Amino acid sequence: MSRANIGLILGPSLFILVLLMPVPDGFTAESMRVVAIALLMAAFWITEAIPIPATSLLPIVLYPPMGIMSASKTTLAYGNHLVFLFMGGFFIAVTVEKWQLHRRIALATLRLVGHTPERVILGFMLATALLSMWISNTAATMMMMTIGLAVIDRTRRQLDKLANRCVDTRQGHFNFGIALMLGIAYSASIGGVATLIGTPPNAIFAGIVEQQYGETIRLLDWMMFAFPLSFIMLILTWYYLTRLVYPSGMDHIPGSRETIRQETVELGPFSREELIITLVLVLVALGWIITGLVNIEALRFVKDSTIAIGGALLLFIIPSNLKARQFLLDWKTAVTIPWDVLILFGGGFALAAGFSESGLTKSIAELLVGLRGTAIILIVGGITALIIMLTEMTSNTATASISLPVMMAVAEALQIHPYGIMIAAAIAASFAFMLPVATPPNAIVFGSRYVTIPQMMKAGLGLNLIGIVVITFFVVFLLPLVWGIDVGVFP
Repeated sequence: MSRANIGLILGPSLFILVLLMPVPDGFTAESMRVVAIALLMAAFWITEAIPIPATSLLPIVLYPPMGIMSASKTTLAYGNHLVFLFMGGFFIAVTVEKWQLHRRIALATLRLVGHTPERVILGFMLATALLSMWISNTAATMMMMTIGLAVIDRTRRQLDKLANRCVDTRQGHFNFGIALMLGIAYSASIGGVATLIGTPPNAIFAGIVEQQYGETIRLLDWMMFAFPLSFIMLILTWYYLTRLVYPSGMDHIPGSRETIRQETVELGPFSREELIITLVLVLVALGWIITGLVNIEALRFVKDSTIAIGGALLLFIIPSNLKARQFLLDWKTAVTIPWDVLILFGGGFALAAGFSESGLTKSIAELLVGLRGTAIILIVGGITALIIMLTEMTSNTATASISLPVMMAVAEALQIHPYGIMIAAAIAASFAFMLPVATPPNAIVFGSRYVTIPQMMKAGLGLNLIGIVVITFFVVFLLPLVWGIDVGVFP
């Protein structure tokens, strides 16, 4: 029986079982109904019994008749302003891809870093991470893998011409190819955590915080904490791959300059459209920075989503060919954005609202009171390890949607600040490095045939452990300095 079919049976079975069981002490009938819905959604999300975004719509159907929340209140979760932040970001991203600006950025980065094997891999990882901060990690990986395969192929052919070569260039044995492919996949996941729009779990965290605690996490606030974490993890990953796990055995890359130069020539000169898109990107970035740093009374109602949608609308308005009625962004391109991710956000926000409205958060908190007094570093480290293991088996968005409402209850029970463990869980949800099924970037590079599952597991296990240490260190020691909160004290 397939995993999806197991989910089709398991989800409804758990749902019915919870509804039929007696209500435990400390819980209410409404809170147990939310438990039933959460288990149904978790089973469907993990097994992909039905499409993941379809599962995210279950609260709209189940909350009102089960007396948890009204339809109008439930559907408000799907219109959270952070959904529109991502929508605006997606519109900008598909415009960048349409005009090949992302490819030019990647090639410029590669030209800067040099041509030794380690530097080439570093260049690919930096470019992939930079792109993944603003466009989908799937798109970033696909584009960088295409360039990476060209470099690998040229390198193999050049090495095969050498009579005295001592490097095995066969697929699955070529360490340079393995490290490059894994580096692209891992940096796409690592780069995404640096911004709120880089990966869905970050936005789910910000949305739940605003929904439950009434505080806005702006893009700049997030970057002040997450960008250093992302950069340090990227450098550690690069060193780990190129020096410890898959050293190339070469002192230079024959033919890499020619490959990158050829790709650049194919792009041609910087176009007018690329220049305008770059200016729009700068304006959007400046808007996020100014509203994040300066408290301007006239802009008190402006959110990051306002700026993102404003930038996207500029791309719809600015023509590329006015006579032909062609614009930088048209609706044919716009409809290709991942609408399913936007629905996923709504499902996560609705699930969190159900936890709070039904009293389930407080009920879970009362169960965990006995753990109060545990060292904060152990709590954060344990939660990070648990989420990383879970996200190896399901999508990071589903993992965050399931776990973040629970983190609120854990924080209340342990009397610690909720942001610490919620941020740890959100970032950990994107740190899945062991299996092809864990993330789209992993699956994409596995499809290149340069990496086997044992090779990915060998590299990924060590990186998972490194990720646990890095996330725990940053949450426990850096977050209090950047955000001015004590992660060990309940606010």
